[in-house]
Amino acid sequence: MKKYKYPSVLTIAGFDGSGGAGIQADIKTISALGCYATSVLTALPIQNTQGVRNIFPIPEEVVSEQIESILDDIFPDAIKIGMVHTSELVETIVETLRRYRKIPIVFDPVMVATSGHRLIEEKTIKTIIQKLFPIADIITPNMDEAGILVNMKVETLDDMKIAGESIKELGCKNILLKGGHLKTELITSLLYNNQHHYRTFESEKIETNNTHGSGCTLSSAIASFLAQGNSIEKAVDLAQNYVSEAIYHGYDVQTGKGNGPLNHFFNPQKLIKNELV
Repeated sequence: MKKYKYPSVLTIAGFDGSGGAGIQADIKTISALGCYATSVLTALPIQNTQGVRNIFPIPEEVVSEQIESILDDIFPDAIKIGMVHTSELVETIVETLRRYRKIPIVFDPVMVATSGHRLIEEKTIKTIIQKLFPIADIITPNMDEAGILVNMKVETLDDMKIAGESIKELGCKNILLKGGHLKTELITSLLYNNQHHYRTFESEKIETNNTHGSGCTLSSAIASFLAQGNSIEKAVDLAQNYVSEAIYHGYDVQTGKGNGPLNHFFNPQKLIKNELV
């Protein structure tokens, strides 16, 4: 007789054959944090640690069928959404998810790769704001992505505060504005809640180019901690710590010729067993 279930996290994201970002980073993160990972592929980028060479789309109907297949069988406790590079894909994901009961959704608005390669079409941004922001419980833009969303340069902590307030006006419930690109020794990220209050998260900058997939890792870590029953703020706190440790434990490793990955398995957890009710 079956008595237990694992906390499950579904990642809806793009592919990374080099293993550092996208669905591969998500699955590693979710697994390392003791949750059961399921996945839906949204796009097939051809990339390695040095950059993105090409992007091949997945048909919208295929994405919808993948989501239905997972949610009809292994219903997740949280969802992470990553790379959605067309308006049609955004609408497909939103409309498919609306047919199921609401669960926590973390959206990482992947617009720029670590290498600086632009990954999203301009017309898609408006659809993301109109359709995806309202169903997401938290979005996790970096400074470049925040700048794209509010059409301004985001280079300093003061810029981040201005951008965060502006993004709030776009209809987001919670925003984690990541400060990983700050040119300071201390990295500061800002978590805005739906009352326009914000909390700062600080960590020391680690001098390394092994940060490929750090945004994917953070968003899937937040989803994993939400799946375990934590609040948004607690999940962000735990996820920030996890990513900092993963960067630290992989900063001096060479994997590929470009921006290397994090060490997702510096302290892997066993799959968590929750009693069935």
